Amino acid sequence: MIRGFRVIIFSTSLLLLILGICRASKVGVCYGRNADDLPTPDKVVQLIQLHNIKYVRIYDSNIQVLKAFANTGIELMIGIPNSDLLAFAQFQSNANTWLKNSILPYYPATKITYITVGAELTEAPNSTSALVIPAMQNVLTALRKAGLHKRIKVSSTHSLGVLSRSFPPSAGAFNSSHAFFLKPMLEFLAENQSPFMIDLYPYYAYRDSSTNVSLDYALFEASSEVIDSNTGLLYTNMFDAQLDAINYALMGLNFKTVNIMVTETGWPSKGSPKETAATPDNAQTYNTNLIRHVINNTGTPAKPGVSIDTYVFSLFNENRKPGLASERNWGLFFPDQTSVYNLDFTGKGVVDVNTDGNATSSNGTWCIASSSASEADLQNALSWACGSGNVDCSAIQPSQPCFEPDNTASHASYAFNSYYQQNGATDIACSFGGVGVRTNKNPSYDNCLYATTGGKKAIATNATASPTKSSSSPRRSSQWTQHLLIAFPLFLLVLF
Repeated sequence: MIRGFRVIIFSTSLLLLILGICRASKVGVCYGRNADDLPTPDKVVQLIQLHNIKYVRIYDSNIQVLKAFANTGIELMIGIPNSDLLAFAQFQSNANTWLKNSILPYYPATKITYITVGAELTEAPNSTSALVIPAMQNVLTALRKAGLHKRIKVSSTHSLGVLSRSFPPSAGAFNSSHAFFLKPMLEFLAENQSPFMIDLYPYYAYRDSSTNVSLDYALFEASSEVIDSNTGLLYTNMFDAQLDAINYALMGLNFKTVNIMVTETGWPSKGSPKETAATPDNAQTYNTNLIRHVINNTGTPAKPGVSIDTYVFSLFNENRKPGLASERNWGLFFPDQTSVYNLDFTGKGVVDVNTDGNATSSNGTWCIASSSASEADLQNALSWACGSGNVDCSAIQPSQPCFEPDNTASHASYAFNSYYQQNGATDIACSFGGVGVRTNKNPSYDNCLYATTGGKKAIATNATASPTKSSSSPRRSSQWTQHLLIAFPLFLLVLF
């Protein structure tokens, strides 16, 4: 039946476990403060705790904010703005003093885990970019003197503009004009086991080229797959494609061991009249699918099962941000702390993020194998679901609760439903070339439990392009779209 396939799945899973790759991914939120109407930091922390958010990124080391997070257990990523890089790069004493006055008085009560030195330097003048490495070294030295260099990691964030090519993903390569600071930075990250931090925004790729980029592909809801012509890997969303472009760029420079962290991604809920995709519905869909994708440890086609810690931008709408209306509407919450739309940070379904926090009810549907499907078609669909579909098929392995009855239809039903629930419980997610059917009857039996999804909107598992940001929010440009447009014709869309 699928015994050979089981051996491959089991061996791969065991190897990933041994390598420690299967660490659970984390989802955090970016707390930008470029606004004049936000709640006080202590009220913000209460809101964050209410919604069980465990990881937060801020863009400076504001004392009042650091104090507010004390004794909460929330892990905090703090930032050193580009405007401060000169001081940190010039003198070690400046880094030492900053650590002594701005960090040590609040640590470890405030659980600081990362320091970002500079942000999106590919958008800054070369004179600023040249400061980042000495600044990072001085911050690390200060941490080492305090005995904190293994507990607090030092890195810097990037936009997708760090690449010269991003499509197809396997052609991903860093822009050589950034080599003067990028290569020593990668050496720094590898030596200190710090992540490569990237900000990804599929919204801009769609907004700036909607004739070439599918909205569903940007929202993790594509009904088709994109094939990387070099590798044969299949992509169902822009997020994964962009991540793998970074993965291949790192591999191209022999920095395979450097992990990637997504330090910003999201979708605006409102925009100017021409920004038609900036709606609460699309923002909810993108972020819900994103969180589901990350929490499930789906990984990417090039690195399946590899955890990707991800931060959603942003906690609040920020009314002082310049630019189009969308720039001021990336928040999950309005300044009065009411939710912009429903979202669930657990990845288990859509939850009302207003103060009552009540979960929506289950959609009450499942996906199973069609009784009229041929054995060969079911086997092909099952192999796809457990492979490229990124479904966890461990439950249908020998001695596991869903192994019996040991037949293709039963195993396919379990795998089909897992994929269906992970990808929003939509009609398309139960297609499987016509061999999957939806049912209102729960197919669970004995100890074999079929998943269900509480849902308000279709939810999926993948996404792509990203722009630039300011010190507390995105400052986007269309150049990220250019990487997509150059190579998008190289892809072949294959209807599922």
